[in-house]
Parts: sequence; structure tokens; C-alpha cells
Amino acid sequence: MKFLVTGGAGFIGQHVVRELMVRGHEVRVLDSLRPDVHRDLDWRPPSGADFIHADVRDAKALEPALEGVDAVIHLAAKVGLGVDISDTPDYVSSNDFATAELLAAMARTKVGRLTLASSMVAYGEGVGRCEKHGETRPGPRLESAMANGQFDPPCPTCGMPLADLLVTEDVPVDPRNVYATTKVAQEFLAGNWARSTGGAVASMRYHNVYGPGMPRDTPYAGVAAIFLSALRRNEAPRVFEDGRQRRDFIHVRDIAAATVLAAEGHVFGVRAFNVGSGTPRTVGEMAFALARALDGPTPVVTGAFRLGDVRHITADSSRLRAEFHWEPRTTFEDGMRELATGSTGSDPVIKEG
Repeated sequence: MKFLVTGGAGFIGQHVVRELMVRGHEVRVLDSLRPDVHRDLDWRPPSGADFIHADVRDAKALEPALEGVDAVIHLAAKVGLGVDISDTPDYVSSNDFATAELLAAMARTKVGRLTLASSMVAYGEGVGRCEKHGETRPGPRLESAMANGQFDPPCPTCGMPLADLLVTEDVPVDPRNVYATTKVAQEFLAGNWARSTGGAVASMRYHNVYGPGMPRDTPYAGVAAIFLSALRRNEAPRVFEDGRQRRDFIHVRDIAAATVLAAEGHVFGVRAFNVGSGTPRTVGEMAFALARALDGPTPVVTGAFRLGDVRHITADSSRLRAEFHWEPRTTFEDGMRELATGSTGSDPVIKEG
């Protein structure tokens, strides 16, 4: 098959391109190389892949990019929570307007298969179980409670603590920050396109991705990159809240493998897929694992917080496993060691472009 990969010069994109080529596909990359995402503005694709230097929002560039393409993997996006509400127009333009332009061009050129990079942040605080009221959706966390160190969202009915549950794709979306809202909007736009054109959409709801090539020293970087940057400056990583917020950390090579399997195998209708390891870990665990691997300063748990962060969100990825026979292959321990030391065993490091 021939794939167009938008954002193929980015962190996840480079691994997806590599996985596609290993599996014998033809690849065309479209990437803007925008400087707030890419350190190396002279990035070039691997041998055998085409490259179009353009923004997905540029309608004139899209039809040539889609010529002869069988399917699209849409990874290009502005990521992260955002620094200020003034970031909102750029998020909406980069993520939603760009997706609208891509879908319109796919309709014009009759390209009917899309694999979309979505996110676990679509679920907000996910779901929890109250001893009295059963399964429920946590309410928004209050600034006053968080300032007093009360970080866990309570049952919205009785205020009692909630037990955390794995989130399935059937849980209704509940975006609680600008980035999350744009990812949900992308999914809805893609669904509208599929229903009107007969196209197929696989929305990949990535959980916390880490691994070789992960961006560093940027407000849009993942928490692992921020911890690593501090450790490499011989500074103690600063962990927000009490460090007990749970996440599902998933290695980028496992993300790439899942994405390519879905792109190859999903041929009809609209379907969402969680992509996570299935093993919850705390943010504090990650910070201490990286500090041990680098023999660095002990992390500091600060109690600081950001409104818009979710407390606990972990995935049930059984749908992906069942439908595409995918399994994550990199353990948390091996992934943290690799991330800290740059050692990948037999796998070469793919540097951020």
C-alpha cells in the first residue's frame, strides 16, 4: 500500500514511517517542520520515502500529496495542554482546521481510509467506582481543593473517594482542556467525513507515549521529557501534585506498531482504539525510575498543580489487542532504562527531526 503520513517528521511520525517501510509499504511524508515542534528544520526522510514540506492547512499542497495514495495516517498536530488560553486559536487551527482541509482533500481525491492520532485526554477524568453509587464520572477538580492537597476527584454525588477503573472506548468523551477538545473535534470531523463519503476511520487514542526521539525542553513535551531534561542538568525532577496520579505509559515503538496494524486492517466504518500498555503507573514512579537509571538527584514532589490536568486516566486496550492481534512489547522497566541511557539494544535510536 501507499500511505501519506502527515507529521511524519515528528516524534511518533518517524517511528510510524519506519514501521511502514519495514512492512514493505510506500511512504510519502507531509510535514511543515514548524520550529515549535522540530529542532532540526533540515530534516530529511529515510531513503525510499517521499517528502513534501508543507502545512496540512495548505489546501494547494494536499491534492498533490494525496495523488496515488491508498490511505492516510494523520499525525500532524499541536500537542500539549497549552500554556495559556491565548494558545486556543493556534490549537484549533493546527488541529481542527488542518483536519478539515485534509478531509476535504481526501473527499476530492477519493482516498477513503484514515488513521487518526487521537488521545486519551478525550476521556477527561475517565471513570471511577464509588462504594455507594457504583460506576460514575468524576466531577471537575476544584482549585480550592487542590490547593489544600486534595487531588483525587470525589464522587460527584456523595463526595467519597473513587476507585480508579480502566477506561474503555465506550466511555463518553469529556475533554477538559483545549488540546483535548481539539482531539475530540478531530474525531467528530473524521466521523462526519466517513459517513458522507463511505470512508473508514480508525481513531487511535494514544496514552502517555515515550521513547527515542521524544521532544525535550518544550512546553508541549511529555512529562518524561521534562524529567529527563532536569536530570541531565543534574537537577531534581519536580513532580506535580503528590506524584500519585496514574497514567498508562506506552513505548513509541508499540504505538507505531499499533498504528500501522490499524492502518492496514481497518477498512470499514468509524472505530476508536485505546493504545496503552494496560499497566497503570504513577507519575512519581516514572520520575524515580529515571532518576535511578541516571544516578541523578532524588525527585521532589512539589504539590504544585495545573488546572486542566487529569488525575487518573488509564486504558483498556483489549479492543485493539483482539481486532489486530497487537501486544505491547517494551516493558516499563526496559523502556525507562532505554529512555534514560539512550540504549535501544538492537533497535537504532530515531532522532527527533
